[in-house]
Amino acid sequence: MAEVAPDIAEPTASPSGSTGTTPLCCPAGMVAELVQESETALKTDDFADQLQHNDDGSESLILVVQNLHCPSCIRSIESAVENKPGLLKARVNLSTRRLKLNWDPAETNAEPLLAAVAARGYRLVPLDPAQLESAEAEEGRALLRAMAVAGFAASNVMLLSVAVWSGLAADMGPATRTLMHWVSALIALPAVAYAGRPFFRSALAAVRGGHTNMDVPISLAVLLAAGMSLSETLRGGEQVFFDASVMLLFFLLIGRFLDLRLRGRARSAAENLTALKATAATVVAPDGSLHSLPIARLEPGMTVAVAAGERIPVDGKVLLGRSEVDTALLTGESLPRPVGEGSEVFAGTVNGGGPLRITVTKLAEASLLAEIVRLMENAEQGRDRYVRLADRVARHYAPAVHLLAAATFTGWMVLSDLPWQSSLMIAIAVLIITCPCALGLAVPAVQVAAVGRLLKQGILVKSADALERLAAVDTFVFDKTGTLTLGRPSLQNGSDIEPQVLALAAAMARHSRHPLARALCQTAPRTADRDLVVQEHAGDGLSTELDGRTLRLGRRGWCGIADDAAEGAQDGAMELWLAGGDFAPQRFVFRDAPRPDTADVIKRLQRRGIAVELLSGDRSPVAAQLAKDLGIDVWHGDCRPADKIARLEALAAEGRKTAMIGDGLNDAPALAAAFASLSPADAADISQIAADIVFQGDHLAPLVEALDTARSAKRLVLQNFALAMLYNLIAVPIAVAGFVTPLIAAVAMSSSSIIVTANAMRLNLKSQGKDA
Repeated sequence: MAEVAPDIAEPTASPSGSTGTTPLCCPAGMVAELVQESETALKTDDFADQLQHNDDGSESLILVVQNLHCPSCIRSIESAVENKPGLLKARVNLSTRRLKLNWDPAETNAEPLLAAVAARGYRLVPLDPAQLESAEAEEGRALLRAMAVAGFAASNVMLLSVAVWSGLAADMGPATRTLMHWVSALIALPAVAYAGRPFFRSALAAVRGGHTNMDVPISLAVLLAAGMSLSETLRGGEQVFFDASVMLLFFLLIGRFLDLRLRGRARSAAENLTALKATAATVVAPDGSLHSLPIARLEPGMTVAVAAGERIPVDGKVLLGRSEVDTALLTGESLPRPVGEGSEVFAGTVNGGGPLRITVTKLAEASLLAEIVRLMENAEQGRDRYVRLADRVARHYAPAVHLLAAATFTGWMVLSDLPWQSSLMIAIAVLIITCPCALGLAVPAVQVAAVGRLLKQGILVKSADALERLAAVDTFVFDKTGTLTLGRPSLQNGSDIEPQVLALAAAMARHSRHPLARALCQTAPRTADRDLVVQEHAGDGLSTELDGRTLRLGRRGWCGIADDAAEGAQDGAMELWLAGGDFAPQRFVFRDAPRPDTADVIKRLQRRGIAVELLSGDRSPVAAQLAKDLGIDVWHGDCRPADKIARLEALAAEGRKTAMIGDGLNDAPALAAAFASLSPADAADISQIAADIVFQGDHLAPLVEALDTARSAKRLVLQNFALAMLYNLIAVPIAVAGFVTPLIAAVAMSSSSIIVTANAMRLNLKSQGKDA
């Protein structure tokens, strides 16, 4: 069966002017339905530009579900698509209202999947940030219109109700009381029909679909209050509660409006990044003329013109011009980066200086911006342990609410002297006050806030449960080269080496991505590449056959150099050896400066109770010297990849939770073996990194930021769970006991979701990284 992994987080508004049938599970929260009735079908052309072609041959699409508001929607959408042939995965995010579909194009395409979702009453639109922002404003205006109607009716009916109840004390006549009731009915019933319409439609669709949702108890409560009041009015009774029905809708709409505004401020990081995408580019034709072309039609090799102040539309290299590029939203760097001919630039960044001509190097869907958006989507829509727990609880919540309300009504009718009308009002309060939304939002609201906060610091979270695991880490294990150091070593003794030997070593080194091999290539003289067949031996070096001899370039021991007999055995310098040729073994000496803040970061981690270890493939003297300089007590040198994995497994056997920090390209096995993993990376390498979390720049401070954010996120998740559970443990018994009116229940229900979301947003408000 296809994997269907829902998640919950923040709402995205529907585009203005788009409507359709109401979903089978949530309050059409789109009050825009109150003013529009037409239905717009989503066709292939509507999302063709957003279709993603994945490396594994599958295709993906992310769409916005306009009328998605409650946790029950998740299961409704899942059940609509989970058995469709060709579906690989479907993920729903309540917080962002996004649906991500992944399918095998050999078996199906998007349209039958979208049709299945639309058949449940959900309106799907392409993910267009500009359109969604406009729609969010329209939704807010529609909610305000509905609130105005409900508020007007509530205030007037309340005045009449006060007159009736005070008039009863003065022996108001039955005819006058009945007239007041009829006037109240004439005001309240049209208002209920207008303001409650989205709730009623959703509930009716859910019942027709054979299941319930949170709109069902809301609709039942409003209709029971209004219906009972109309019945009492028709037969001249005294138990009339028109004021309760319209006030109930008024408070529910206030809560919906505040929730919309609050969660709009906690907008998804992926959505913010999507807004950076250009829709078109100015292409320079071979004859020098300029014309506009959609970015989806750009191909590598084309030349585009970018004026000063414009956003760069594609990944490419500067062909002509000089400027400064603002990359803050992609890398977290606050200062513009100077670029000139040959410089690499990325889509979504801003050209802050002079005009540029850029040669396109990647398709739009393969750009760095598109890759980061995909990573953010995976992180925000994934399911960690807490999300799965909340989802299971919320899924069975609505049926339990109905049973509890029925039992409450029956219990009060049988065990007390209350009239049936009063028992019904108590049951109505139970229907309203019990809501799983706070529980459903407890985790994803924090998840979205945390991912967004880290993105602003140039830290990319690639795994949905990475922050949950990082919060539990008690040991940081560092690689050396490219991690604690800048990873830009330089050859120190190149002038002392024979040019032919240096050129031979460089020819072999070009077959490796190791930092020392790269440094060797940069220093060696430019000569024609030799036709060498080079084999890389993980953790040892490179070998090749030349003139009947086996040449080795790598570790001294592997090259047959005795540790105690060779030059520089204890000098603490990084080195490579070249041996096996018709020349004496040659030593290449390198120096690599530590990152500027390495020592400070190590101290900050230790103050947070984190044990720090160093595992280095360099010689023991090199590792020992660096560990001493940085204050690391536990270190291991001469570590091959298998040795690093063995050490991580040993720490795990001791009950330790380890985070491996290493080069995501060369340390992939160790990163995979650790409980959590982080890696520094250049922008061009992000998609290739094996780590859970990737950070950019020359500093290690992002490690502390990620750890602090993960720990804060865990605290907020537990707080939100506690708030949601405390609300239900207190509110439900009080409502069942008859101490809560429907109006108070409406206020409490709306407040619970708002409080949970506001608590999650504290992650973006408070300062992280306090050091003792």
